[in-house]
Amino acid sequence: MDIIKQNIAIDFMGKRYITGIVSALAVMISVGSIMIQGFNFGIDFTGGTLIEVGYPQPVDIAKIRPALADNGFADAQVQYFGTSRDILIRIAPREGKNSTLLSEEVLTALRQQDPAVSMRRVEFVGPQVGKELTEQGSLAMLYALIGILIYIMLRFHIRFAPGAIIALIHDVLIIMGVFSLWQFDFDLTVLAALLAIIGYSLNDTIVVFDRIRENFRKMRKGTTIEIFNKSLNQTLSRTLMTSLTTLVVVAALFIFGGKVIHPFALALMLGIFVGTYSSIYVASSATLALGVSKKDLMQTRKEGANDAP
Repeated sequence: MDIIKQNIAIDFMGKRYITGIVSALAVMISVGSIMIQGFNFGIDFTGGTLIEVGYPQPVDIAKIRPALADNGFADAQVQYFGTSRDILIRIAPREGKNSTLLSEEVLTALRQQDPAVSMRRVEFVGPQVGKELTEQGSLAMLYALIGILIYIMLRFHIRFAPGAIIALIHDVLIIMGVFSLWQFDFDLTVLAALLAIIGYSLNDTIVVFDRIRENFRKMRKGTTIEIFNKSLNQTLSRTLMTSLTTLVVVAALFIFGGKVIHPFALALMLGIFVGTYSSIYVASSATLALGVSKKDLMQTRKEGANDAP
């Protein structure tokens, strides 16, 4: 492994302008989609009624949607819940109708097709609760970014902090952009995944920054770009192994976890790819652009200051 590490000499920073353009375009597309299309929020955020029904045999969702539409539920979201016999139906809030009445109407509509269908559960989320969740979720991400900014400034140097924050914002915006572009379900599990991605991506970035700081102090010769490249190459095997092993677990969640957990697993998978990319190109390139140098880091070394006679 040591021989492999020594033989790796990829010029990461030589491609920083190309990757910078790619990242900027991806972020602009994501922001544009978020502003124009918005998100396909789940009832966790919009409020509404969630109804789970069960069938004695596998059922085709394509036949359920027309039955609901014919009875005034054209906007209902229908999906499998674990198996092809369990169906989850989400209905937006309706004035003058509570969750009990809505669930009875839905069950009546479905029984016109199959009298054997049964009600499993009914849950209601008020619009006010959804609004509060949206606000609290946004604040949670904002506080996390502020805390990370302070941590990086204290642990490394003030010039490292903006690079880490830019990388994290880059990751979150691109993942949110994917969910907006393709209108994947955006619920509380996706928000939880975004917060997890912030931590995952930050961990990779800190490993790279730690090696950069170490090499600035150890390498007497070499330009700043050479030190950045050396550090990235030295941490590359660790970064790839961490990403691959994490991806295996998340892929298993996506494949075997059922439809309900798909948005969560999808967000995590995207976060692994984007987070690995950003820790190499976005965070490091931004820090390099801010002009960090050996002098900045050598100032933190206090050892031996009192050794002089």
